[in-house]
Amino acid sequence: MAESVPPADDSSSAARTAAMALRVRGTNINERSLLATDYLNHFNEVVMMLDLVPQMPECLDEVRSWRPKPYKAHFRDSAFHDRDLAIEAYDVAPPAGRAAFEGTVGQLNDAIGAAIVAIEAAAAEGSAERIEQLAGAAVREVRGLIDIASALINGEMPTTRQGEIDALLRL
Repeated sequence: MAESVPPADDSSSAARTAAMALRVRGTNINERSLLATDYLNHFNEVVMMLDLVPQMPECLDEVRSWRPKPYKAHFRDSAFHDRDLAIEAYDVAPPAGRAAFEGTVGQLNDAIGAAIVAIEAAAAEGSAERIEQLAGAAVREVRGLIDIASALINGEMPTTRQGEIDALLRL
């Protein structure tokens, strides 16, 4: 789910972004992207559980309970020291970077949701081998997307070769 703010004219938006970059200096919020890597903990936790499912099938219950969580909601519910600043900074983050980040988060949510459905089906069939295969593929895909999201948070606009994209999309 994308979170947006009302449009502002380019000069006003650039001024707000520059002012926010000064405010976030010295925090765990990136000065260029105005995003914080703490948000990725939401995805890292489910990756850890997906990775354990083949050896500990009871972890599937915890994976099932995972739900997508928008960036600002994550910070509203977190103990992150600069959570209010992270929420405020998100609204003035550079639009191109924020759009790329939101697109990647959407892909993460979709990949995790699809993995949960596929692993549940394999579990219902009692296929331990298929569970291991699906969980491994999901972990690789989600980690790759987390790497892209991390690069975006760190103010980089990553480029991915077609072969890497194809490998990420294989389940």
